[in-house]
Amino acid sequence: MRRHYIWMLLFVLLLLQGTVMVWLMPASWQSVTFVVPHFTLTVVIFVGLYIGRHPALIYGIIFGLLQDFLFYGTMLGVYSFGMGLTGYLAGLLQRRVPGSLMYRLISVGLGQFLFNVINYGLNRLFNVTKAPFEHMLTSQMLPSLLFNVAFALLIYVPLRRLLEKVGEGGKSEQDE
Repeated sequence: MRRHYIWMLLFVLLLLQGTVMVWLMPASWQSVTFVVPHFTLTVVIFVGLYIGRHPALIYGIIFGLLQDFLFYGTMLGVYSFGMGLTGYLAGLLQRRVPGSLMYRLISVGLGQFLFNVINYGLNRLFNVTKAPFEHMLTSQMLPSLLFNVAFALLIYVPLRRLLEKVGEGGKSEQDE
């Protein structure tokens, strides 16, 4: 039953990042740099870190595909592939090193960077974008990464509590 909270949270964040955040971003941030909120990706990475790689893969594929359909219709599957792979790799990181706040935030930052590189690489491969990597790195990837890591720090404690409860519920159901 608690997994429904994750679905609802991801859906609300998908709506927030696609509608409200566009209006709340200061115009000065969007003149030289381009900040893209990836709130659902941040939660998918946390799901990978706290629950496991397979749920993160499923959440990433589903909500990435929703973003492909709703916001980025140029090519379908880019966000789905990137979010699914990033969530799966975050789940693999969960097994390697014990978690602390700094480790979790670094993992979110690396996941955000990996997602942006995958997104740029696929769009560049299929000639959707012609922008050089250096320009995208300085004007979009790094500002977006900093913004999303700040968001991750903001939601860390309540999201950690929710995901730990969901993770404990899943383990007790599997043991029975």
